[in-house]
Amino acid sequence: MAMKKMRCGVAAVEALRVAGVKKVFGLMGSSTLEMYDALYDLKDEIEYIGVRHENCGTHMADAYGRVTQTPGVFICGQAGPGSANMVLGLAQAKFAYSPVVAITGLAATEHLGRDAFQEIDQNTLFLPVTKRVMTVPRPDRIPEFILEAFRIANAGRRGPVVVNIPRDIFNHDIEVDLPQSLPEIRPPAADAAVLAEIQKLILAAKKPVIHAGAGIKWSRASAKLAALAEKLQIPVTSSAGHADILPMDFRFHAAGVGPRGNPVASQLTREADLIIALGTRLGFNTTFYKHTDISPTAKIIQIDIDPLALGRYFPVALAAAADAGAVIDGLLGLMAPVAPGAAPWHARNEQYFKARAALWAEREASGARDGTPMHPDVIYAEVRKAAPRNAIFTLDAGTTGFQATDQLPCYEAPALLTPLDCGMVGFSYSAALGAQVAAPHRRAISLMGDGGFGMTMGEMTTAVASNIPAVGIVMDNGTWGSEIAYQRDFYNERYIGAHVHSPRFDEVMKLTGGNGYHPTAPGETADALRDALKAGKPAIIHVKVDPEVTISFRKDALKKRQPGS
Repeated sequence: MAMKKMRCGVAAVEALRVAGVKKVFGLMGSSTLEMYDALYDLKDEIEYIGVRHENCGTHMADAYGRVTQTPGVFICGQAGPGSANMVLGLAQAKFAYSPVVAITGLAATEHLGRDAFQEIDQNTLFLPVTKRVMTVPRPDRIPEFILEAFRIANAGRRGPVVVNIPRDIFNHDIEVDLPQSLPEIRPPAADAAVLAEIQKLILAAKKPVIHAGAGIKWSRASAKLAALAEKLQIPVTSSAGHADILPMDFRFHAAGVGPRGNPVASQLTREADLIIALGTRLGFNTTFYKHTDISPTAKIIQIDIDPLALGRYFPVALAAAADAGAVIDGLLGLMAPVAPGAAPWHARNEQYFKARAALWAEREASGARDGTPMHPDVIYAEVRKAAPRNAIFTLDAGTTGFQATDQLPCYEAPALLTPLDCGMVGFSYSAALGAQVAAPHRRAISLMGDGGFGMTMGEMTTAVASNIPAVGIVMDNGTWGSEIAYQRDFYNERYIGAHVHSPRFDEVMKLTGGNGYHPTAPGETADALRDALKAGKPAIIHVKVDPEVTISFRKDALKKRQPGS
């Protein structure tokens, strides 16, 4: 390919095109204006979505990366304060192992180290919250560094990468020789010896359980996992935040284990003699690193793409650094089908099916209750009635995320995007916008509390300006729900700072140019959601929910105080 001469901003954007980028999130500023000017000429090829806060834009790129499996791109226009605003969003992406490429400005090279205007040590700032931080040293290396960022972000265990570009480096013309595309990176597969050992352990088991995590979604292996569960007649549980690994109505899908899961799934892993952990670290939000919901006597087979995750939190009988989907492929080809009534674990399965049916009957009964303010279960039940089968749901941490974690109608993975171990409030709505941009043929629905939505309400203008028809359901209990539960349960109801005053967010959305709804009785949330989805515009549904229904999640971290102490 012949060398071409072009401006550095054009070279940077050409690198994005080589990487296959079709959508870019950003907040413009003077540090990267050369890139913005180059994007102007490619408006028909690369869509730009301007946001109102860098943190929210990074969440959008995070969600985009999770849905598309290609790095979401955020262009931060301003060095220093603008760049610093990305830190929480990058931390969130790192905890979720989301592929994100953030390109940001830096103070001019002649000013570095002089405490110049808007100079922050951005390399040090980003190191703890990214997979890699890179600073471009010369103009001619801009496209090289950007393409390397894409490779790193999407290789192995994915993560966010930051490319710092000193603002004066953009002010050059360079000779560029760009490749046609990025090379495909194939994940590792398990070898025959590992598959044979897994087969031997399964055949010797009496109560096996498959426990699966994000690796199933990254390898797009949900259909294969369902086929394996049916073939072997083994129930499947999921890691926290990944209840979408299988369709909600698949009978072998028990869903979430642990405090953020449900008792039926947790009972399976508590009683198992073999846990086949596929694409999961067996991390904190699922296990608390304890044997509370993981049988201490079970043999554990752990498959994860990251060798450092293997055996890190629990001793394992067999471990392999491999792609979860490839391992499932191997087992499907290796193992003979088990007749439903012939499995040694048939009696356990029958108990499980009954317990699962009872759990869902209990949830439907709770969701049918009367009264106002409404119980959160009423909202989730109505979402199950009104949401399309291919909907993508986003959640916050805190009370809303805790209550809804495996109650939502997830059918087509990826269908559930949560903050995962970052545990942050304020993620959900921005993530819904990113997910909607990533999958315009699906509908993104955000559920979050009034406190979290207040942090990100400015992005309603982003949704309207870029015509992103995501639907936000704000469940308003007038409190910081988890915290007020701690004050109730551990601090003798000494409430301070736990109450929240919010405007009618549905009215704010109307003022912004979208649609707003304010259900006040059972049944109305489902009607509002149907109408919002049919209208195809950005929408907010603001519904009051019972402030008394809050849960103390981190009971492990707080000590009960006696009255008067």
